[in-house]
Amino acid sequence: MAAGRWRRVGSTLWRVIAVWAVSTLTMLALAGILPDFKLQSDDGDSATRVAITAASGAGAFGLLSAVVWPLLVRALLLVPALVLGLLAFFLNGSLLLLALSLIPDGRGEANAQTAVVVAAVMSAVASATGAALAVRDDDAYRRRLYRLADRRRRGVEVSEGPVTPGTVFLQLDGVGHDVLRSAVDKGLMPTVAHWLGAGPEDTDKESPGKEGPGKEGPGKEGPGKEGPGKEGPVRRDATHRLTPWRTDWSSQTGASQLGILHGSNFDVPAFRWYEKDTGEVMVSNRPASAAELQRRAIERTGDGGLLTVDGASRGNLFSGGAEQLALVLSIAARRGKENRSRAGYFAYFRDPANAVRTALSFVAEVGREIGESTRARFQRRRPRVSRGGLYPFIRAFATVVERDVVVAAVIGDMLAGRSAVYADLVAYDEVAHHSGPCSRDAEKVLARLDRSLALLAKVAEHAPRAYRIVLLSDHGQSPGETFQARYGLTLEDLVKAGCGLPVPRKAQRTHSGAEARAAVRAALRRPVEEGAGEHRPERRAEPVVLASGNLGLVSFGDVPHRMTREEIDRRHPALLPTLANHPGIGFLLVRSAERGPVVLGARGAEVYLDEEPREPAEPGPLADFGPGAADAVRRTDGFPHVADIMVNSWYDPDEGEVLAFEEQIGSHGGLGGAQSHPFLLSPLTLRPPVADGADGAELVGAERVHEVLRGWLGEESGPQIPREEQGGDTAFAVVRRAAQDKTL
Repeated sequence: MAAGRWRRVGSTLWRVIAVWAVSTLTMLALAGILPDFKLQSDDGDSATRVAITAASGAGAFGLLSAVVWPLLVRALLLVPALVLGLLAFFLNGSLLLLALSLIPDGRGEANAQTAVVVAAVMSAVASATGAALAVRDDDAYRRRLYRLADRRRRGVEVSEGPVTPGTVFLQLDGVGHDVLRSAVDKGLMPTVAHWLGAGPEDTDKESPGKEGPGKEGPGKEGPGKEGPGKEGPVRRDATHRLTPWRTDWSSQTGASQLGILHGSNFDVPAFRWYEKDTGEVMVSNRPASAAELQRRAIERTGDGGLLTVDGASRGNLFSGGAEQLALVLSIAARRGKENRSRAGYFAYFRDPANAVRTALSFVAEVGREIGESTRARFQRRRPRVSRGGLYPFIRAFATVVERDVVVAAVIGDMLAGRSAVYADLVAYDEVAHHSGPCSRDAEKVLARLDRSLALLAKVAEHAPRAYRIVLLSDHGQSPGETFQARYGLTLEDLVKAGCGLPVPRKAQRTHSGAEARAAVRAALRRPVEEGAGEHRPERRAEPVVLASGNLGLVSFGDVPHRMTREEIDRRHPALLPTLANHPGIGFLLVRSAERGPVVLGARGAEVYLDEEPREPAEPGPLADFGPGAADAVRRTDGFPHVADIMVNSWYDPDEGEVLAFEEQIGSHGGLGGAQSHPFLLSPLTLRPPVADGADGAELVGAERVHEVLRGWLGEESGPQIPREEQGGDTAFAVVRRAAQDKTL
């Protein structure tokens, strides 16, 4: 052991000297290139003296970076995360100026702008040199990964780890089943291809749709009427199996991840919805709403979540009951150093090389987005949405900062030997919303995500315990232009027109707006061309119209209960016909006082969901949305906070396209196409998610996925998830107490 320890010390010392030497040479080169950066006195110095000055400056900069930088990052934890990466440049430049001031006789000199450039280049070169020197040293590689991810674990002995395997759940947000298969077919994701035992040349015949996702959506054999179907045959050299699953009607992260992590997504009708009892709009990605949704799920199930035993939650909307939390939205509003959502950034940004590398990638991603959006505009691509303003920075944060920090946190969890880790990587979902689910832009993001998967797979080889890596997604995305782009008015405009309320002049001039106004006049038995002095009915409160992808919600806030179909018809006789007959609307869900939930479609089509048979022989407006659509809609109808009118957009089963009620050309949130068909990629050592040989069996709903993952954690004497609180100040105990006193 002593010999091994001295060997590691010698190896570390050698790398420090090598990095110092390379940094010195870099500083000399920059001094010769940059006119405002000097390493000699005004009278000039010998080459030896200049070299000594450079070595002194490089050594002082490296020492300050190692000692002062972590303290600076800790002091800046209250700074918004989006700003922290940009500040890395200026902080590094300040450290360089401080290092130059320590050189005797004032031989080091640089202005502020030059100092930022020199510091960034030196940090990047030092990081690359250190990584290159550690490539052949497995112990050094492991220590480097550990130091970047979780320095607090340095004192933990890792030579003797648990004998039972741990499990890492990696969620690729928004990646549909067919999109993943297409990416494997094209060679974009070699790590996933290796797990499936397949490559670009031999996966096409196993793909659910031979044509793949197509230009901007699933092929004709993809998730249209039938969906991707059951899992395909497992190749002989595969290590994982790929299984499609079907979401609930609300095909979005809030509903899916709540169901997966906490076992219940009851009463989550959409990404955003209006609650009449409180008068508030719930939005899944707001900290207060996420905390309330988590509280409700725990209260309903009596269970802390999937990760209550030695678990870690990274980059998620919800905690899953984990003790180790980083970038978890549901705890973002809490006070205290350990519970702040930004606390996870410290472990990553305390390393200056990490900060500079991520900052450089951030700037490059901003430039990439500006270039791609400019190219799309000049080429007049359709469909297209606005990608200006702050969006390039939002995209860069999702695809670079969030990815790097979450991956580093997962690396730390694996090297710490934690039993269960669940992490969400949102890069693809963010880009696909604005560029399209199968665009070249989105494919590049998938390729970069695959490199992150390869890194985590490599780390698993160095972890103190064996790890089973499970890859999954929470939903897919369906392509298509926006409702407003096609018809010239928003869903809110159409609803207001159907209610006889004022709408913007631009919307009035559209064909849809004119038809809606004519329908209102006809319903009220008034001449189609009444003048400005016409009698108007008593003005009531305007409806609350919200959008969640291609799912719309209409609520009448001045009515305390859910309005029935009959009440809506009496109040606004033209509204339901206007919506149901619009070409951009697929179907409506309302509730009849006499016959229960009813689905309305064009030309008077009606399907009563509570009447026998439960699966109607004539699905009517639901026909194009595939099997299980009626069950999904019926389940949502039973939610206490379902809207008065639920609106699902038109869907083209041949092209897989929908019409988003938001500014997105890749959307999810309702029924129709690939958005409802995510995937589950699991090791063959785990039980199949769907029983072999079960006719027609498929994985349906996020709550069912939770049961599958929960069962896997219990296999091979893995961690057991307690149904009740076992005492102690656990994360579950904190949330349960908050649920009782409403303080969360």
